[in-house]
Amino acid sequence: MGGVTHRTVALLGSTGSIGTQALEVMAAHPDRFSVAALAGGGNLALLAQQAAATRAPVVAAAYGDADALRAAIADATGDPGYRPEVLVGHDAATTVAGGGADVVLNGITGSIGLAPTLAALAAGSTLALANKESLIVGGPLVKAAARPGQIVPVDSEHSAIAQCLRGGRADEVRRLVVTASGGPFRGRSRAELADVTPAQALAHPNFSMGRVITTNSATLVNKGLEVIEAHLLFDVPFERIDVVVHPQQQIHSMVEFRDGSTIAQLGPPRMLVPIGLGLSWPERLDDVDVPCDWSRAQSWDFHPLDDEAFPAVRLARQVGEAGGTFPAVYNAANEVAVDAFHEGALSFVAIVDTVEQVVAAHDAGAGDASSVEGVLAADAWARAAARDLVLAAR
Repeated sequence: MGGVTHRTVALLGSTGSIGTQALEVMAAHPDRFSVAALAGGGNLALLAQQAAATRAPVVAAAYGDADALRAAIADATGDPGYRPEVLVGHDAATTVAGGGADVVLNGITGSIGLAPTLAALAAGSTLALANKESLIVGGPLVKAAARPGQIVPVDSEHSAIAQCLRGGRADEVRRLVVTASGGPFRGRSRAELADVTPAQALAHPNFSMGRVITTNSATLVNKGLEVIEAHLLFDVPFERIDVVVHPQQQIHSMVEFRDGSTIAQLGPPRMLVPIGLGLSWPERLDDVDVPCDWSRAQSWDFHPLDDEAFPAVRLARQVGEAGGTFPAVYNAANEVAVDAFHEGALSFVAIVDTVEQVVAAHDAGAGDASSVEGVLAADAWARAAARDLVLAAR
């Protein structure tokens, strides 16, 4: 057994993919973790079931009715003695995040995760960050708010890099190598992507995720966001962050050192280990997932990224280099474009084309990246600009 002390955990996005897996990890290690609070979206039935299973003292939902949530919890538990504090509304997750739990796991999707991220940091909690968008959108804000080591990455790629970085000093690192599955359309040309349907875009080869993240993985916008996130988390310049396509996703990312050696982190294409480490960092838990089976013959492939068919990563590098509110604009425009694609208003290739047009129209002097108000203003401008482009394309 490891030496992880008992920790209280506030779980944001508890009804999503990251949240449900985190509860699995915690249930397997009941002596190490207890749930301080749950915050979900609008799936009140599942949230109530989670509350019943964990006896969380605080239960929050972004959408719905407080009385309906209380009734669902009562039905799920059958125990009139269990009456958690119930919060409902857009600020509920932020309230939960600032509650002072030992660990806040932010598994919310989208830029709405920024306020909870800042609340968790202000409360002094360790932030297990799966909500990459809050770091992308509020990079200077988040970095200024965090003490050294307070943010633990939960994205599998950044968790892998953090693990690999244990193998050397920061000044010994030559480059970071972020791996990508290539999504369901790996190997296709831009012309071959023109008629992709939403159903096809949601057919990720390795992971089961929500609509936005799965679509971002198909366009490789997700990988672009991860490049910006790697720069912000590890203070490595963009020219020293590479992306390589690795379809099997057994290698989650790598770090190349000055002497020519490369350290890679390996494991099944699942999120259990990154989530477990997010909860227990810097310690490791026992038996979170199964290791690679070296008794079985297998081959792993690596391919260069096709920037012409998938320009999202190249654009993300430009956005990241520009800094300021440009990353917020990139992210916000993409969220609007993804919704438009699933509504039939944009083609697949037009998602990133729309983002690029919005980024090109953004004024470098507009928006203050060092304030929440400035970031949110840039976010709102980008959403409006993207919607105008979507309307024009109809």
